[in-house]
Amino acid sequence: MGQKSALVLGASGLIGSEVLQLCLASDIYNKIITPVRRSLLIEHEKLDEKVIDFDMSPWENLFPVDHVYCCLGTTIKTAGSKLNFRKVDHDYPLAFAGAAKKWNASVFSIVTAAGSNANSKIFYNRVKGELESNLRSLGLNSTLIFQPSLLMGDRNEFRPGEKIAMGVAKLTSWMTPGSFRAIHSKTVAKSMVAETCSESAGFNIISNKTMHNIG
Repeated sequence: MGQKSALVLGASGLIGSEVLQLCLASDIYNKIITPVRRSLLIEHEKLDEKVIDFDMSPWENLFPVDHVYCCLGTTIKTAGSKLNFRKVDHDYPLAFAGAAKKWNASVFSIVTAAGSNANSKIFYNRVKGELESNLRSLGLNSTLIFQPSLLMGDRNEFRPGEKIAMGVAKLTSWMTPGSFRAIHSKTVAKSMVAETCSESAGFNIISNKTMHNIG
């Protein structure tokens, strides 16, 4: 099997930055493209960074890749509105998935969330669920949906609510079922890269519990 190329979306984020480092270190990949708003200031022979406006179609500047890792995500507070949140967490990922279909990419891997449900009364869970449903309908060669619970790791932005929740999660992890146990961003990233490189066909959901076992 020859070396492959990958596209990492959200490479400046908690999970995306871990995925990028794993891809750069892997012998499987000889080229990794990172569409970003601002330069990551990373120098690496495999890295092809593209500073783009995500509201403009960037596909013509990106050559077809084998694997797409989508780690895009924000919060309503950071986005400023539900409309902007939906754009980042639903519209952009779906647009790149459409591009992946056009390129005939072998795998499209994406992070959503535990509790994703298109019929949920919780806006966050509903948007994630709608994205999953729309991705399923695209019929890609391989779609891998990763559904982590509360994420642990060092974010660039301070989220006090998450800091408190993470502290509680660590104290109660022994009594929390694997499906809901807090999970480290490194564990999610390791699971994403491992499962993506296995290239399982069809539409597959990788649960929080499964990621704990893989990572």
